[in-house]
Amino acid sequence: REDIKEQDRLLPIANVARIMKRGLPEGAKVAKEAKECVQECVSEFISFVTSEASDRCQQEKRKTINGEDILWAMQSLGFENYCETLKVYLIKYREV
Repeated sequence: REDIKEQDRLLPIANVARIMKRGLPEGAKVAKEAKECVQECVSEFISFVTSEASDRCQQEKRKTINGEDILWAMQSLGFENYCETLKVYLIKYREV
């Protein structure tokens, strides 16, 4: 895992910048340094949650991480405040 290229480990900066801009007033600017900082943080967060979910799957001898595993990992890692909202998104996603 150590030999993963930096650009493969991080979310694309353009996607991060687009999401950041959605939360800002129109015309607001975001410094490159801020985009890179958020890019690093969200990429690390995704790895953190996914690793926890993966550990659960391995313990249960499953190979595929599903939405419930991610919700479980979020709860397990102390992000329970987000779980109800994520459950709604998961239900809507499955309806599509």
